[in-house]
Amino acid sequence: MDTIASLFSFITTPVSWVIVQFHKVYGAIFGPDTGWAWGLSIVSLVILIRICLIPLFVKQIKSTRAMQTLQPEMKKIQERYKNDKQRQSEEMMKLYKETGTNPLSSCLPILAQSPFFFALYHVLNGIATGSTIGVINESLLASARKAHIFGAPLAAKFTDGSAKVESLGASLTDVRVVTAIMIVLMSASQFFTQRQLMTKNVDTSVKTPFMQQQKMLMYVFPVMFAVFGINFPVGVLVYWLTTNVWTMGQQMYVIRNNPTPGSKAQAAYLERLYKHVTHHGKTRSRGERAIVKAIVAKGRDRNDAERKFINGLTKVGFAAQADGTVIKSEAQAAVQAEDGAPTSAAAKRQQPKRQSKSQRQSTAPKAAGETTSTTSLSKSDEPEDTKPSGAAKQAAPKPGTGGRSKAQSGQRKGGPQRPKSPSKK
Repeated sequence: MDTIASLFSFITTPVSWVIVQFHKVYGAIFGPDTGWAWGLSIVSLVILIRICLIPLFVKQIKSTRAMQTLQPEMKKIQERYKNDKQRQSEEMMKLYKETGTNPLSSCLPILAQSPFFFALYHVLNGIATGSTIGVINESLLASARKAHIFGAPLAAKFTDGSAKVESLGASLTDVRVVTAIMIVLMSASQFFTQRQLMTKNVDTSVKTPFMQQQKMLMYVFPVMFAVFGINFPVGVLVYWLTTNVWTMGQQMYVIRNNPTPGSKAQAAYLERLYKHVTHHGKTRSRGERAIVKAIVAKGRDRNDAERKFINGLTKVGFAAQADGTVIKSEAQAAVQAEDGAPTSAAAKRQQPKRQSKSQRQSTAPKAAGETTSTTSLSKSDEPEDTKPSGAAKQAAPKPGTGGRSKAQSGQRKGGPQRPKSPSKK
């Protein structure tokens, strides 16, 4: 560990200086020798580091989403060149270069935090061993050794023996209980953070090995924190617990306001955005406009939640624009009917479908038949005294003859009759 600490010795002095500056502020409030003054100094150091790492965190989010988008293409490359590892690597690097994706970007926040973690560990280890380090002099060292967080010294570990713990002015039971609670909270926060990412902010429409890897890390990381946590001083446990809580809150904010496309978080976000837009008639922030702009640009490649969002706006008379804004659409504006149901105010005129020649010919006799039947029904309703009787009934045409009588032999069906031949007289 001394070799690793020496590698990060260049940052030990800045870290110790920042802790001392925060200690001056909190010491004036809670007292210089209290655990609150030293504990809050470590918490403030974490917050300051994480604020400085926000740009890297944003880059990590973009890189993670880009990797999720590339998973189907990566899987195709792996299947195509499964027997040629060199060609597979070349195609992967070509894909990364074309899309501008860097797989290592997702690890940048952890890598950037590592020097501060080892520097803080080295500072707290110096306090535990009674040696000055950085800008921490003898008086600050004595004050830090007196500081207790819930009865546990700042530099005590779970694995320390009773003699070492008593030299720091504490009992072994207090140290074990406090460190155990911190280790459990640290592992639980790490598990919840990873689980939140897997269950809410992952595109469930694509099943890739990347998802299986993330699911495995969801269980591996908490176990690693629990194993290594028993060798961390209380001050380092405060550092990691604070950074895990910060990461969890930061991720909750990102998932709520900028979710991954195709995830459950995106469906919930678009539902909230739909309610806001239909109530206020516009998008309220640059982030919302960016999301609407991306959805409009996708066109037919939208997922189910995005199509539902666009169709919902259209039904209530709004239209999403290419720049991310939402405007009122006059062609599909909705008004309230008497029963409260929305109806279209400018309904388009329905044009009859064009029929083929055969369809028109087939429907013409049918229409004529309907007219004849209607007429016959209307005639049947006449009173009985107007109906023909006796010989008139016999002279009437029989049903089913179509209203036509058969022509007599030797006579034409209609028009003037031809005179009979003289031979027949």
